[in-house]
Amino acid sequence: MLTVGNGDIALSVDISGLQSFPAFHEIKPDPRRVVRDGLSGLPPQRSRVFDRDDFQIPLRTQSTWGWYETRPTRAFALEETVTVYSTPRGPVPYLDQMGLQRAGDPIAAEFEAGAWFHFNPRRAHLGRLALVRRGESVELSPSLLSDARTELDLWTGRIDAHYVLEGDPVHVTTVADPHADRFAVRVESAALSRGWGVAWVFDKQPDDLASFESPLDESVEWSKDSSRQWTARRAVETFVYGVNIVTTGSLSLHDGDGAVATSATGSLEVVVTLRPGVDDDHAAGTATFVATRDAAATWWNEHWRSGAAVSFAGSSEPGAAELERRVVLSQYLLAVNSAGATPPAETGLTYNTWTGKFHLEMHWWHAAHFALWGRGHLLERSLGFYHNALPSARETARSQGYRGARWPKQTDPSARESPSNIGVFLIWQQPHIIYLLELMWHEGREGRFLRENFELVQATAEFMADFVEESNGSFRLPPPLIPAQESYLAYRNTTADPTFELAYWSWGLRVANEWRERLGLAPDDRWRRVERGMNQPARLSDGTYAAVATAPYLIREDHPSMLMALGWVPVTAHVDTEVMAATLESVWENWDLQSSWGWDYPVLAMTAATLGDLGRALDALLLPSPKNVYLPNGHNPQIPGFLSLYLPANGGLLASIAHIVAAHEAGAELPLGWKIASEGLGTLPRSRRVHAPSL
Repeated sequence: MLTVGNGDIALSVDISGLQSFPAFHEIKPDPRRVVRDGLSGLPPQRSRVFDRDDFQIPLRTQSTWGWYETRPTRAFALEETVTVYSTPRGPVPYLDQMGLQRAGDPIAAEFEAGAWFHFNPRRAHLGRLALVRRGESVELSPSLLSDARTELDLWTGRIDAHYVLEGDPVHVTTVADPHADRFAVRVESAALSRGWGVAWVFDKQPDDLASFESPLDESVEWSKDSSRQWTARRAVETFVYGVNIVTTGSLSLHDGDGAVATSATGSLEVVVTLRPGVDDDHAAGTATFVATRDAAATWWNEHWRSGAAVSFAGSSEPGAAELERRVVLSQYLLAVNSAGATPPAETGLTYNTWTGKFHLEMHWWHAAHFALWGRGHLLERSLGFYHNALPSARETARSQGYRGARWPKQTDPSARESPSNIGVFLIWQQPHIIYLLELMWHEGREGRFLRENFELVQATAEFMADFVEESNGSFRLPPPLIPAQESYLAYRNTTADPTFELAYWSWGLRVANEWRERLGLAPDDRWRRVERGMNQPARLSDGTYAAVATAPYLIREDHPSMLMALGWVPVTAHVDTEVMAATLESVWENWDLQSSWGWDYPVLAMTAATLGDLGRALDALLLPSPKNVYLPNGHNPQIPGFLSLYLPANGGLLASIAHIVAAHEAGAELPLGWKIASEGLGTLPRSRRVHAPSL
């Protein structure tokens, strides 16, 4: 499976260079899999070895703007999802009435409202470009093709597929327009004269419906401008979008709702332009394959020539070539999937997990590398979402009795918090927008950038300073909360002062005051008091850092998030480097890596690099583990039958490479067999380098 796209829309193809074999690529749920919760995945499966067939990637066409809502069988109110928690500051409501289900699973009646708001809206599958024979609606099998070879040219952003179809050689080229929601295809084959063509197919939406959701109302209306240009009005419930098809051949209806382009000659070009709504798009009618192909080539050439580059050439270490492969492919995948007008879903625009909603605590992983690799303009595309979401985030904080803006964990373009038994208690997404803005500032921005985005910093810091609890001049992060290590779900009523979040809170408030100073404003005294007075992280009896300051102090599974207090977070007074070095050693030797996630290996690498231990940092990125495998297309699969790719791991990999290069440039030595050359990498914010103490 390969993908073309531009950050706001993407199309994933199979071996045909199109989307011809959807059933073959559908995710096949594993009946042995037991769902742990609706957000975080599954319990470890230590005894099973997975193969690539466990990680099928569906063939979808998705966008940042395409969302629909189902109709519930009764009216639901968001208030039905609320539990009020007692805290020292008084009662605080949380939208936590959402059970442990995914879409399509049986759901208890008391959780129906929470589940509906959790699952809706859903990201829409807009349609599919498929190889078909005119007049036939039977789904094809990949066995129809022989001698197939399908390649993605990273330099031009195009996919070329070569194969033999019923004795005829076929060459398919597929590209995405970098500036418009458009895809273009050229097919060259004598098979075209025998009725083969390219169809645009309107599949039914693939998300399972629950018992409290009515069947979807979907419809298509075509207007036929000419035999070579048709426009469709597609409705999925109240969501309406347009599809314009232009071809060098001729168009006819295909299998009811779709359209197929055919040609009596040996060549066929098809251009599909999509857009929200149905307003006329006059430019769509003049779009051509050649113009789209050339625009893609120009954009990708400029993309690779600009920004940063890292090479491991000359390394004798066997893992160097594999690491370089992962680095290059990750840059492509993230530009296609994670550089749009909204923060991306964990599977980007490739297919839906969590019904396509995006997780703001993951946005750093998806996008921080853009600024570190000299491509901050791709991260900057999503800032409009935060500005638009600010009123909603302020309302969330206000409803809970806090000042400022509280950013949701799981959301959609509306910015409404999704009910969840975990997500609403997470807090580590809160400083992210400060961190991301700071990265862009260090990349090189002018005062206008500060002025335009200071409201985001201000509102974020106001909540952070108000959320803490003060006791004798010290400040703690109080319950109910769940740290980045979500294993603490059962302890949310008592968990306090997670190690990573303590350091991150303090650092974020310090940076917020630095933004004030850059703008000529006096520092905020409250922010400064909280920054300097945050509690110190708890330590275990062996002298290493605990995950949290309350029992159980350390659970050795899921994310080793206490490591993020040094590495992800720059050096602060909250973290003792010798204690963190011992903590890293303990994680390395004792953690249940089978329960880890793809971005945990970059966590290990960033902490090790910050400590000056580049040997361990590089080993972490190549550590043998089922969660640290990168497929030939660059994707990092996580959970069979559910999460076949995991873009936060790709983004974390690139961020950790920036940490390794920075540590090397500051004097940390590379291990024997490794060479690294780089250019254009950005400056890590306020991070001095220290060498690891002897252990």
